[in-house]
Order: sequence, then structure tokens, then C-alpha cells
Amino acid sequence: MVEQRNLILAVVLSIAVLFGFEMVWRMISPPPPTPVEQTVGEGLTPSGETGDTGGVGAPGAPGTADAGGAVPPAPGMPTVDGAGAAGAMTREEAIAATEGDRVVIDTPLVHGSLRLKGARLDDITLTEYREDLDPDSPPIHLFSPSGAVDPYYAEFGWVAGPGGESLAMPGPDTQWEASSDTLRRGEPVTLTWDNGQGLRFVRTLEIDDAYMFTVTQRVENTGAEAVTLYPYGLVSRTDRPQTTGIWILHEGPLGVFDGTLTEVNYDDFEDEPTQAQTTTGGWIGITDKYWLAALAFDQDAEATTRFSRRMVDGREKFQVDYRLPGRTLEPGSSVQATNHLFAGAKKLQILDKYEDKLGITNFDLAIDFGWFYFMTKPFFYALLWLEDFFGNFGLAILGLTVLIKLAFYPLANKSYTSMTKMKKLQPEMKKLQERFKDDRQRMSQELMMLYKREKASPVSGCLPILVQIPVFFALYKVLFVSIEMRHAPFYGWIEDLSAPDPTNVFTLFGLIPWDAPAFLAVGIWPLIMGGTMFLQQKLNPAPPDPTQAKIMTFLPIMFTFLLAQFPAGLVIYWTWNNLLSMAQQWFIMKRMGVSVNG
Repeated sequence: MVEQRNLILAVVLSIAVLFGFEMVWRMISPPPPTPVEQTVGEGLTPSGETGDTGGVGAPGAPGTADAGGAVPPAPGMPTVDGAGAAGAMTREEAIAATEGDRVVIDTPLVHGSLRLKGARLDDITLTEYREDLDPDSPPIHLFSPSGAVDPYYAEFGWVAGPGGESLAMPGPDTQWEASSDTLRRGEPVTLTWDNGQGLRFVRTLEIDDAYMFTVTQRVENTGAEAVTLYPYGLVSRTDRPQTTGIWILHEGPLGVFDGTLTEVNYDDFEDEPTQAQTTTGGWIGITDKYWLAALAFDQDAEATTRFSRRMVDGREKFQVDYRLPGRTLEPGSSVQATNHLFAGAKKLQILDKYEDKLGITNFDLAIDFGWFYFMTKPFFYALLWLEDFFGNFGLAILGLTVLIKLAFYPLANKSYTSMTKMKKLQPEMKKLQERFKDDRQRMSQELMMLYKREKASPVSGCLPILVQIPVFFALYKVLFVSIEMRHAPFYGWIEDLSAPDPTNVFTLFGLIPWDAPAFLAVGIWPLIMGGTMFLQQKLNPAPPDPTQAKIMTFLPIMFTFLLAQFPAGLVIYWTWNNLLSMAQQWFIMKRMGVSVNG
């Protein structure tokens, strides 16, 4: 009995540790001012502040650092380009204010523009995605320009090495000339600028059929002296964005350095404003739940990378950047550096394609697949294959559940057989309990002898639950973090499998005008799931101890409220899994001649 009691407690505690924290967090957290699925870049902008608060600065020349450990920009390089002032422009107004000074970006998946002053990629819209389920809602805006309330952009350039302090280098105020006014797939745009000191800068931008920009920088030395330049790239974001606030999902700066993923939360900068590291190969960027801005540098060169945060006029400026080794230009020669910028949706197939095509190390880790990565990624690809077959992600979840049940069939079959034996032995167990009710030690000894004689195990019934915990969590991660699940419908009232069931029994499904607390938001599917869990318990042998029996009876209620806060797709999986388990258990019980009703 002790073993069974401990196992039950272990199961309950495991589930509470894995999922309970999130439910409590959702209950006590104040609702965000806007939906989580908001436009990327919308931050908590202080009232009355506006404009671009400026950057942390381009990566500086090697061997220099300030007292805080940050690498300062070299002389002449872009630093803080203006603090915000009252009356900030909207994103649309900031873009319109620089109309005529922009190169238009026009592809099926990406619309936007690049400003010729500074040559920043600061206007990116993802046309395939909307802010909410309404097809007429605004598209997702990823990048926004300086002057808007939430600047977010990417920039590339060169840092002058030692001895080049007097050189004029391209910066945020540099006016470039463009070879074309539109950037399309297969139609690159070349930008040029001459510093008047013997250096001519040429920058060619290309975009593929998805979200990858290739920026090729070339510098030609027509002067009489050799110079050393260091290529860099950066992504800058002003103001902390609204996040989901869930501990199992990382949102913020991240990167892969020497093959290892490093994640930095926004709060981490409070203790360490600048975090630098060197790496050979990898990438660095800033991620939201579904969107990513990432820089991929030369995978064979040693790069100096940096996460930074800086306060300017009371506003936070986050920046990720890298600097590659210096290139020496002799008179009459040129040097070149190729940079890649990913600015788009975190679709696994696209990230895997870039990992293979461009050799970007572990680029798929931009998706937070979590602890059970070895299961989560295969589950995701299985769901994609099944969705392609069925034409619906909800049906794909049901199909994947069947495949998982088949994979665990031998284990489950053995477990259910043992549980059926236990149910068959219940009359004998009750007799022993009545006979030795005043001698619990003797009763335990007799029960153990009975189990051994009949080759039954009192703990085997919990084994399927224990096995399901990592499977359940892996599938939860797939549904929660994969953009393919975002706004994916099922049937009926389920229009988004990645969101909780929108119905609520405590408001009679909208008939009662009552703003029910979050923990009472129990929809139809969670109720069905709780019902199947209750019925499944009826097929199992009742625990001999009354306390244990009460705990087990309470579990369906606890799970109903717990899973009501989770994505509807996960609840549908759990319900369907319960039904399949009940069918399998019923078949075994009939085969062994055990009454279903006990």
C-alpha cells in the first residue's frame, strides 16, 4: 500500500511541477493591455516619450572596453542617434515622413522598405500573418523605423581598426545611393557611398522566397594607405515588448555560440547590462513567441558577439550584435563580407532549410522546443505529415495520438492486463481487509502474498500515466510554440488549436453576462476530457485505501480545471487518448472475463 500511495503522490506532484505553475501564474497575473498575438515591436512605451532612443552602438575596435564591460563604438561609428521627444509618430507616420528616401521590399511573404539614410532595414511586414483571427485585422509588423514609438531594426557596417580614427565611416546619417527603388526576389539592390578619403563602400542586398536577407558588403580602397576594417551586424530594439510571461517559453535575446544555445531574459540585463562571448559559427538574435530577427555570420570565422541593454531617457534599448575579424585593405585592393539576416516567422521547415543550405549551426533552436526536444521535433514533423494527409491539424492530432498509442501498445497492454487482474482480485482483497482489519501489518503481508500468487502488481496501473507525462509535455510544446498551430482551426467553435477552448460553462457559454475569473474559464472540451477521465477510472480497480480512493476521484476534477487553461489541441489529444485507452482496457477485461461494472 505504501508503494501505491507514493506512486500516486509522485504522479500528482510531477504534473503539478510541470503544469501547475503556469495555471497559477495565469490566475494571478494581470491581463495584458493587448492580446499576446499583438504586432511585434509594440512595447510598453512610456507616455509622452517618442522617437528612437538610439543604439548601444556598433561593435568597437578590439581591445577597448568601458568600465561596465561593454565594447564601445569606434570613433565615427553609429552610437546613440537621438533620444525620444514628446509626440512620437506612429509607425505609419514615421515611414511616410521618409517617403522618397526608401527602397521598397516586395515579395509574397515580406513587404516593407529600407531607408537610404543609414541603410537600415527598419520596415518589415509579414504579409502571411494577421494579429488575430479576423482576416481583416492588421498584418504582423516586425520592424519599425526610428521616430516611431517602438523602433526595431537591423543594421550592417564596418568599424575602423587602430589608426583609422579619422576615417569617415558609414553610419545612421550616411546617405546611400541605390541602383533600384525596389528589392525583389532575384532582383538585388546595390547601395554605394564614397567617404571622400579613398574608400568606396558597396552594399548589395538580396532576399529569397522566404525571410532571409543576404547583405554583401564590399569596400574598395582607392587611397594611398592601407586600412583595417571590421565587419559587423546588429539588431536593435527600443522598449521591452509585451511577452506571454510563461516560464516555459523564452522570449528575448538568444544565440548559438560554439554549438550551444544561450538565452538571455530581458530581466537578466538588470544585473549584467552587457554580455559578450566569442564563437566560431552560430547566430545571434531577438525572438518573440512566433517571430525572429537573427543575424547569421561567417560560420568559419571567429566572431565576437554581444547582448546589450542601455537606458536612454528612461527607455530601454536592447541590442544584439557581432563583429568579425579585421580585414586589411592595401591601396588598390578590396575586401568583402557576407552577412545574413533572418526577419520573419519561426517556421521549422524554413529554419531547417537555412541550417542545411547556409550551414547555420542549430538554427532550429530558435523555436523553444524545450526539455524534450528529442521528442518534440519528431512530433512536429509527424503532425505536419498528418495535417497534409487529413487537411486539418485537429485531425492530425487525433492521428498522432493513434500512432503514439500503437507505439506504447505493448507496455500499455501489459499494464492494463495487470490492472484487470487487480480488478478481478478485488473480492478477495476485500475479504482479507475485513479479516485483518485490526492488524494492518498482517493484512499487508497477506495482500502481498495474494499479488505474488496471482502475478498481479498494485502499481502497474499508474505506469501508462507516468509514460504519458513526457509525451504530453512534448506535444504541449509543439502546440504552444509552433507557428503552424497558430490560428489553426478544428471543427465547431474551436477556431484556434493553440488557444484555450473559448467557451465557458460558468457563463452558460455566454448567456450570463458575467466576467468569470480565469480559473473558472472551463470550456466544453475540458468538460468532455474530465468526463472521459472519470469513466476511465471506473474501469480501474479501486484503491483499497479510502484516502487513496478519494485522491483518485478528485484527479478528474483537478485535470478539468488545469487543462482548461491549455491549448484546445492538447485537451482534444488528452480526451481522444482517454477514449482509446478505455477501448483497449475494455477489450482486455472482456477477454479475461472480468465484468466492466466490477
